[in-house]
Amino acid sequence: MNRMCYLNIPFMKKLITIAIILLLSITKLLAAPIADTLKQQLSIVSDSLKGPIFTQIAVGYLHYDTVKSKAKKLEYQEKALNYTMQALHYYSKYNDTTGLRLSFDNLAKVYYAQKKYTQAKWFILQSNTLSRDKNDVPNIITSLLVLASIKTDITDYGLAMRDLNEALQLSVNNHYSRNESAVQESFAMLYTRTGNTAKAAIALKRHNFINDSIRKSEEANIIAKAKTKDSLLNKKKLYTSNSKKLYKTSSSRKMALL
Repeated sequence: MNRMCYLNIPFMKKLITIAIILLLSITKLLAAPIADTLKQQLSIVSDSLKGPIFTQIAVGYLHYDTVKSKAKKLEYQEKALNYTMQALHYYSKYNDTTGLRLSFDNLAKVYYAQKKYTQAKWFILQSNTLSRDKNDVPNIITSLLVLASIKTDITDYGLAMRDLNEALQLSVNNHYSRNESAVQESFAMLYTRTGNTAKAAIALKRHNFINDSIRKSEEANIIAKAKTKDSLLNKKKLYTSNSKKLYKTSSSRKMALL
């Protein structure tokens, strides 16, 4: 019996390999109709709905980091840019500021990945302006972090520091812990690039401390919710038990009267 199992191991490995290949093939076949379906919708929906559809198509290509081939990665980036630009056209036509900001963010992301800093900087500045117009503080912070990264890469360290200081102030004033953690991480990267390892270590320590505080707070909330749920369940059980006792007592009295 053991010998038969041993002899079947290569065969089983081959079957597993074939199964994986088939699964990947099925995944690709399923992904294609989804993209085709979205493209088909463009011919039947009104212009006001075309922006979000182009964005959905672009999102599929924004995952270019998962592609190993450099040529394929570049192809994905160009398609992401193309479909986002088309989405931008419709968002602009209907003054959809949320769609515009999202498009600017996506364009900045791709251009930054391609190290086309001038284009990346321009688009993230547009996103920042729209966020400021709407007083959208979380996205103001996010765009400032991207700006700081771009400026760090092109060695505009002073301007990058200014963006991070503003992002930090907004995060602290509005009690946005996650944003503050991201800002501290960006400070650590900037200080590392400028050779200030002492300040980089302090910023990284703050980043880790904030993340730890967030984790503990979330755990405490989970425990509190569990206790509340248990308390409600116990009350329900007690109520059900008392109701049954009252019913039995009432039934017994009725029987006695009969």
